Amino acid sequence: MPDSRLEHFPAAFFAMVMGLAGLTIGWEKAQAVLGRDFPFVPWLIGAATLLFAGLALLYIAKLVLHPAAVRAEVRHPVRINFMPTMAISLLLLAIVYLHAVPEASRWLWLTGAALQLGFTLFVVNAWMHHEHFQVQHMNPAWFIPAVGNVLVPVAGVPLGYELVSWFFFSVGILLWPVLLTIVFYRVLFHQPLPERLMPTLFILVAPPAVGFIAYVRLTGEVDVFAQILYFSALFFTVLLATQVTRFLRIRFYLSWWAYSFPLAAISIASILMAEQTGLVGFLYLGFGLLTMLSGIVVLLLIQTARAVRERGICLPE
Repeated sequence: MPDSRLEHFPAAFFAMVMGLAGLTIGWEKAQAVLGRDFPFVPWLIGAATLLFAGLALLYIAKLVLHPAAVRAEVRHPVRINFMPTMAISLLLLAIVYLHAVPEASRWLWLTGAALQLGFTLFVVNAWMHHEHFQVQHMNPAWFIPAVGNVLVPVAGVPLGYELVSWFFFSVGILLWPVLLTIVFYRVLFHQPLPERLMPTLFILVAPPAVGFIAYVRLTGEVDVFAQILYFSALFFTVLLATQVTRFLRIRFYLSWWAYSFPLAAISIASILMAEQTGLVGFLYLGFGLLTMLSGIVVLLLIQTARAVRERGICLPE
């Protein structure tokens, strides 16, 4: 990547890892439920791993060669919220490798959890002691630090870190309703989101969907609170589905990757709901969403490759 483009290489690129890893976890879950092996799953695991490694090397190069650009990114009122995607990518890869290579999963989880805590403390401190945030800077990407926290128990519990997992889950559940209130206030009473941030509305699905998966992992059952989390995620999914024509009119931005991980989360949550309740309708819903997500990820990869080739990404604002 030319040096000038490297300077503008955003942390938001790690949303690609989140989407691809989420798709991989979804098909791993499908394998477990159906009791069969899909030959493409190892390829998905390899692709998610290589994508993370490549993006991590590029961002490290940016940090070394353009430290001022990295400082500007962490001070940016919108881009700061994409920084935790690096930690979330590690946590997702820990889930991907949980059963295949448990020791690798443990180190990925430990690194990801430590980074997630650091990013959360940094971002929340920035929110509390801001000097430049305005209400129009608020968008659903602000949920990303919260999502990372509720994701920790998914691999943390089977790896034996139950109390630590409860800590992270509590932080995420604490932040979610606060941010949800502010997002709705911003959307209802202020200017609409700019076109390039419209896809981030899908992030509304992620906190309750991931929260449901994590809560079931922590408690081992679908109780009343678990049902509230799942059906909240399902409501947001249906709400956004009614706006599909709006999203189809949006030209490609890197923010399109915001479609992928939330859809992966509700797909996995639906399959888990079927597994826990024995209701086959949830299974059909989960597999339908997972199949649709597979097509969307292929489309996103093609569009991203085209944008990189045509130099439509990694440009100054």
